[in-house]
Amino acid sequence: MKTFGPVAGALAAGALILSLASAAHATPSSYPTKPIRIIVGYQAGGPTDLTARLLASKLQAGLGQPVIVENKVGAGSNIASDYVASAPPDGYTLLLAAAPITMTKYLYKGLKFDVLKSFEPIANVMTAPAVLAVSTRLPAHDLRSLIALAKKKPGTLTFGSTGAGGSQHLAGELLKQRAGIDMLHVPYKGASAALTDLMAGTVDMVFMTSMSALPTLKSGNPRAIAVASKKRMPQMPQLPTMEEAGLPGFEADSWNGLLAPAGTPKEVLDRLNAEVNKALASPDVRDTLVSQGAIVVGGSREQFRQYLVEEVDRWGKVFQTVQISVQ
Repeated sequence: MKTFGPVAGALAAGALILSLASAAHATPSSYPTKPIRIIVGYQAGGPTDLTARLLASKLQAGLGQPVIVENKVGAGSNIASDYVASAPPDGYTLLLAAAPITMTKYLYKGLKFDVLKSFEPIANVMTAPAVLAVSTRLPAHDLRSLIALAKKKPGTLTFGSTGAGGSQHLAGELLKQRAGIDMLHVPYKGASAALTDLMAGTVDMVFMTSMSALPTLKSGNPRAIAVASKKRMPQMPQLPTMEEAGLPGFEADSWNGLLAPAGTPKEVLDRLNAEVNKALASPDVRDTLVSQGAIVVGGSREQFRQYLVEEVDRWGKVFQTVQISVQ
């Protein structure tokens, strides 16, 4: 067996230490070296899941490693959020978050994660603005006439949603707050049930996400009267924004953005941000999202961070006047 003298042994040990230190230091710059998982807190086949899979295929090509979408459904997506917040901050476990993550702190007690403290923003992927749609049986063809009708009949008009505490419910509460009107909330167990009753005139209005409702809204039943975004939707350019229709600064939308656990190295985050923006710039991704009613976003990590801060603040003000909690 080959043996080494004291000097040679010391040199070999030193070389090993330097090699290990160099490898550890090089980890962020060599990222990724193994498969990456994108965790989704919603069911397979839904809008967030489909966006995740569309993004994953492009990231896989750009990063040179498998990118796997994994669904962890339950507790309003909190199971998935908690899982990623607790994962090693190495860039291999990511979360494709949706709008409710900025509302959870107001809805649930005892959460172990905070969207602004437990995660590092990577990039906002897309938004799907809420579209205010009313029953064709309702004598209101624009936002001003709807508000006037609600003030004339306080507490009698109804607005549907996909459930208490969800994005559609909160958009309706925001409308009540900003317009100074009183309406009755009618929660449903899903978007299809709410849409069916809206078309039948059983419920008076619903804030519908553009992704799930674009074909229906274009048909004219139900009647779309405004979109809750800063700019008009390219898919429905004739539809005014809520601000243009009479409520300045009114915004409410569904969105998807990529997050990493807090403490993930900046170099890794920057690489992921660059790859997401590259993916969103590809014509096939943009065309797919736009055709589904979404608006492609992208941009810097800091822009996404600021967006999250604004969303948490926006919904916090709504919860100051609406008592909703989910155990």
